[in-house]
Amino acid sequence: MKTLIIVRHAKSSWEYPVDDKDRTLKLRGITDAHLVAKHIAAKIETPGVIFSSIANRALHTCAIFTRCLDYPFEKVIIKESMYDFGGSGLVATVKSCDDEVDTLMVFGHNHAITAVANTYGSQFFDNVPTSGVVVIQFDTNSWETISEGKTILKVFPKDLK
Repeated sequence: MKTLIIVRHAKSSWEYPVDDKDRTLKLRGITDAHLVAKHIAAKIETPGVIFSSIANRALHTCAIFTRCLDYPFEKVIIKESMYDFGGSGLVATVKSCDDEVDTLMVFGHNHAITAVANTYGSQFFDNVPTSGVVVIQFDTNSWETISEGKTILKVFPKDLK
């Protein structure tokens, strides 16, 4: 059994004229990320591995979640391939995960997050919002062979407000 926890980065700021990879989080994004992370901490198994996009907004979101999950941030694997908006890089990264890992958490971007949730999960989402989490379970022993899974948890910030 494999469990994939996908997290869309928190609400980011467009306030500063910086490169897309350098955008920061808005205060609302930080607040929402803490809210969701604290909520799921008791509902999910601690990930064996966490992958994050190289983008500042994804890394900051990841840092918030790792703190709430008591997962050492220095163990996070930062992947260029996670800076993906279509889904192919995200899927390739997930499928490359070591099969000894049963629970994998990833921090990425839309539309990749929503596409993966809809392609591999059993529940359809028009849009996975910022700070949204979708957990999908697969009846397989290999990440490389994941296909149709079962959506076992969905937590969006609006669900908690």
